[in-house]
Formats: sequence, structure tokens, C-alpha cells
Amino acid sequence: MNIYNPALRDFFMEARKVIIRGKVQGVFYRAFVREQALALGLSGWVMNQPDGAVCLVAEGPPERLDALLECCRRGPERARVGDIETESVSFEGLKGFEIRR
Repeated sequence: MNIYNPALRDFFMEARKVIIRGKVQGVFYRAFVREQALALGLSGWVMNQPDGAVCLVAEGPPERLDALLECCRRGPERARVGDIETESVSFEGLKGFEIRR
């Protein structure tokens, strides 16, 4: 018996906003996040902030969002991640994962 109901797909999705501080600009951090998010099947966006931080919003299953957060803590080779803040935000049903400028 198949109990999957496509109408309930979004019910099991979450959205999170993440702010990453440290040496995260000029080290391909946004491209790294996009690559990891797409590999995890997540949707959303990532962008640099004027204060030197990187901000992202990602949507998907909670366990995959947790996996992305672990990737964010590690970062690409040249990055030095300092502080990470996360908060739950409203799920919007974003499509794809883009680097915003």
C-alpha cells in the first residue's frame, strides 16, 4: 500500500535562514553552498551581505537542511567560518537554488 500523498509534500518541508560570519566572502563560499544545496535537493538562495557575512535561505526536508548546515560550518577550503545564526522562516515553495548579487 502506498501512503504517499503529493498534496502533503509541502507539509513536511521547512525553511531556514542562515547567516554565516567569518572569512566567507571572496573564497567561493556562495558557489560552495549552491553546489551542496543542489546535491541535497534543496531550494533557495545565497548572497553576500554588506557587513562581510553570507546569508542564505534554504527549503526542504529538515534532515537535509541539517546536512546543509553542517556543510556551511565546514565551508570551502579557503573559508574560515566563525559564527552561524539560524532561524526558521516561512516556507515559500522556492524553485532551484540561486546565487543572488
